[in-house]
Parts: sequence; structure tokens; C-alpha cells
Amino acid sequence: MNLSICLLPGDGIGPEVVAEAAKVLRAVADRKGYTLELREALLGGCAIDATGEALPAATTVACQAADAVLLGAVGGPKWSDPKAPVRPEQGLLGIRKALGLFANLRPVKVYDALIDASSLKPEVVHGVDMLIVRELTGGAYFGQPQGRSGNPPNRQAVDTTPYTEAEIARLMRMAFELARARRRKVTSVDKANVLATSRLWREVAHEVAVDYPDVQFEDVLVDACSMYLIRTPRNYDVIATENLFGDILSDEAAMLAGSMGMLPSASLGEALNQYGFRRGLYEPIHGSAPDIAGRAIANPLATILSAAMMLRWSFGLNMEADSIERAVEGTLADGLRCKDIASPGATILGTPAMGDAIVERLWR
Repeated sequence: MNLSICLLPGDGIGPEVVAEAAKVLRAVADRKGYTLELREALLGGCAIDATGEALPAATTVACQAADAVLLGAVGGPKWSDPKAPVRPEQGLLGIRKALGLFANLRPVKVYDALIDASSLKPEVVHGVDMLIVRELTGGAYFGQPQGRSGNPPNRQAVDTTPYTEAEIARLMRMAFELARARRRKVTSVDKANVLATSRLWREVAHEVAVDYPDVQFEDVLVDACSMYLIRTPRNYDVIATENLFGDILSDEAAMLAGSMGMLPSASLGEALNQYGFRRGLYEPIHGSAPDIAGRAIANPLATILSAAMMLRWSFGLNMEADSIERAVEGTLADGLRCKDIASPGATILGTPAMGDAIVERLWR
């Protein structure tokens, strides 16, 4: 089996954490006898510096040719001028569109060894295991018209939030299918008491739910959901929501696990790779953290877990994905930590050492 993967290290700590995920993938490939083909390409701020574009054409070609894509992070203060015509985030949105990715899967699992790392009480976060399914192609991030006009004191701006029935339905169907393999509960999050797009979302969600009588279904307003995520997070199994709401709620949910450095994600589309699995883009949900870049202290576990999701979803290698996830859990149980999830008495590891610890525990 040939695992063709395009690496997009990106900016800040991206290259450091992607290097550790690649280390783990090499260990898996060596053990199983797979051929691992890793090709790097530019995306984000580094691409702007090199080519003037956040998403060079060569990067799009490389990603489309690969079976799966692993991304580090994009952005940073160097490219944060809101008036700049080209920004790193445009590259991220662009590659999602180019690959036809419509669903972002963000699992949120609280490991027993990290309960004390959460800012919430242990009895609140113990046993939390949810999956947030975020729509990626519609909503305010892509709607037109979008922009600003006028001069002080008459400046104004507009964002448009469009959604089609088809976009909503395919996202909801994926959420229900995923729930069937979990605890069979789907929560659809909207703002139907205010927004027309949310009223359409709710209507279509209910229509799709009819086809899944074996899955419990509920609607929750986004403001209420943001409260319940902190108050009773164990009540959630699969949360399905639109682009903007999903972006915000998944970052909030990250704090349940104690650190954004622990949470992976997968962005999937309809396109299949040569093995008949979904071609996807996999990335940690954290940012580029430029303040710690180059110091070898970044937590690579979210990126390593993203690589496990890649093996599962784009290559069908469930046993190998399980091995990585068990290695992460075992490493934490052994008291090994990166600085962001440090606890009293723990052994603090740098980025490369944490990658080594995962490789050492892969086949235990």
C-alpha cells in the first residue's frame, strides 16, 4: 500500500508539529511495510513570502494529486494587517474549496490523565467524548457580497450568510451516519429564532432526521449550546452546525480537554482517493502560536491524532489509527506532558521528545 500524503507545514509551530506527525507515520509505515510518499508544499504566510499568494497553484495541484493532506497551521502577526490584500487564512479557505471539503470533524475527548488540565471541575468533564461536525463550504465565510466601504465617520461593512438545502442536507446526513457508529444522538445547532438561514437549516435537518429513526435528534440554539457545553458537556454525542457556529463552538469545546494542543480535526469531501476512501485534509485545531515557534516546546499531539484520523478516514487503516490513539493515551497515563498540559509531578517533554514517546508506545 502506498500512502501518498501532501504535507502543508505552514507557519509558526506548524513545521514543528507536522514533523512529529510525519515521524509517527513513518514508524507505522515501516512496521506495516507500507510505502510512504510525503511531499511538502506551501500554504499560508510562508507561501505569501515565497510567491505572493496564500495558495500557490502548485500547492493545489500537489494536494489534489495526494490521497490525503496533513496541515500544520497558518497565520501570524507578520501577516495580520486587516488591510492586506492577501492573508494566510485565504489559503486555508482556498484549499478547502479546491478539494471540495464540506464537513469538518472535530472530536473532543477528555483523557482521564488530563482531567486536571481542564479549567472545569473533574465531575463535569469526566467521560466527555463528542464529535462536532461543522459545515465548511457555506455561510458567512464564503458569502457574497462581503466587504467594507466608506470613510470615517461613515464606514460600514457587510457579510452575507447563504446556505442551500443541498449543503445542509449533506452535512446532516454525514452527522447522522457518524452518530450511528457512536452513541446514536445528533444535536443540530442553529439560531432559528433570529436568522432565516437557521430556519432553513432547522427545516432541512428535521427532514433528514426522518431517515434515521434509530438516532435520537434534537435542536439547540447556538447561545444555549455554548452554555450547555460548559454546564453539561457529557450530554452531547454528535453536534452538527453551520460554518461560523462550528468554528466558535469547537474552540470552546477544546477547553474541556484542557488545551487546544490536544484536539485533531478532519475535513472531508465527496471525492474519493485511489483506495476508495474520502480524500481529506487533516489538521490540529490550534493556531500557529508564533510566540513559541522555534523553541521546540509546542504540543504535537493534536497533529499526531490528526494523522491517526487520516489513516482511519482516507486509508481505512483502523488498526493503525487505534495504535496511535492508544499510544497517545498511554503516554499521558505515564505522566509525560508538553508544557501546555503540564501538571504537578509530570515529566515535561519538548516537541521532538513527545513524538519519540508516541513512536515508542505504538505497538505496546
